Amino acid sequence: MNIKLGYQIYSARDVAETNLELVCEKLKEYGYDGVEFAGFYGKTKEEVKAILDKTGLVAVSSHVPYDSIVADMEGTIEYHKYLGCKYIAIPYLSEELRPGAPGFAEAIKTVYTFGALCKQNGIQLLYHNHDFEFIQLSGMYGLDFLYAATPADILATELDTCWVKVAGEDPAAYIRKYANRCPIVHLKDFIGAKKEGEAMYALIKADGSDDVKVEANKEPAFDFRPVGYGKQNIPEIIKAGLESGATWFVVEQDRSSERPSLDAAKMSCDYVRAL
Repeated sequence: MNIKLGYQIYSARDVAETNLELVCEKLKEYGYDGVEFAGFYGKTKEEVKAILDKTGLVAVSSHVPYDSIVADMEGTIEYHKYLGCKYIAIPYLSEELRPGAPGFAEAIKTVYTFGALCKQNGIQLLYHNHDFEFIQLSGMYGLDFLYAATPADILATELDTCWVKVAGEDPAAYIRKYANRCPIVHLKDFIGAKKEGEAMYALIKADGSDDVKVEANKEPAFDFRPVGYGKQNIPEIIKAGLESGATWFVVEQDRSSERPSLDAAKMSCDYVRAL
């Protein structure tokens, strides 16, 4: 199965915080084609571009916090255009902006404004879901409401297959639901079941750090695993993505509790490449 495989650098943020170049070198060595950013660890666009040029990795996409987008839309676009990044993803919405919250309507307006600006600059805006968008809103999921309210050329999907599954939906079927609107699919595997009220994901800040700390010695029923080592049907997810127009698949593992993050990255890549 010959696919373009990327890696969300946030998954190896423990290493990237001090040595982004090493992370990129290792990812290229493992067999990844590109990377998705979530912050740039204090580096200028010139420094990041130099690392990409040296390693031969493609800047596939980038997770940019909503507040950072609102603060500087033009600057955000300029930085990513310099890297040759074709996709920018909104990685989450804070509680007051989520479906069902008072600020959701304003968030949709901002998404439209920024998405249109991205389009003018040759960039496609994406939305990366968690499970909190899967609440009922006007007879549909909040996630579907967001996509229904925004033209496909302004906002495309970056379906996180882990959170689609956690929300009770079939990831492959959901990808097919958004055929030709799903240029990037997140491959994320896990075990167990999320506990009620448990926040198992950390939300990125502009510098690529997170604002949720999970106790290292905690043994939850739910935990992330390298792709192919959890409960997800990865072959079917990839098949659905290819049939639905996906051009990139991006490995993401929010945390690696059993092994170093880069070791998990290699396991994920080896598994996908062996399909």
